[in-house]
Amino acid sequence: MRLSRARSSKALISLVPMIDVMLILLVFFMVTSTYLNLDTIAISNGPDTTSTSSTPTSGDTPLLVRLGADGVPYVRGSALSPSGLTTVIQAKLAENPLAFVIVLPSGAASTQHLVSVMETATLAGASRLRLVRLDARE
Repeated sequence: MRLSRARSSKALISLVPMIDVMLILLVFFMVTSTYLNLDTIAISNGPDTTSTSSTPTSGDTPLLVRLGADGVPYVRGSALSPSGLTTVIQAKLAENPLAFVIVLPSGAASTQHLVSVMETATLAGASRLRLVRLDARE
């Protein structure tokens, strides 16, 4: 007695090799990709911020304003009042009108103090303003 099975007309296609290839490609692209530096936030507030260079050049030294936990801005280690900060920023902009003003807030500084410093810099004439954050580890 012979029992024969009916042959299927179509071959079954397995998806396992395709999934393996896709996972290998995924790992490859994750390893070889570059990540953006998201430590700075560019804040544009004028038409002259569309220059070809968005980072400071070697001759252009940015002005770093540190915002302390108490909300007081510090430039080169000395505490400044809002009018003093305006004077320092205007002096820097007199040297170079396209100078960068970098604001580095403390993690404990309030948002209102940060906005006040940014507004002071904008009213002083800064058209290139950057906000820098540090990681929680630092």
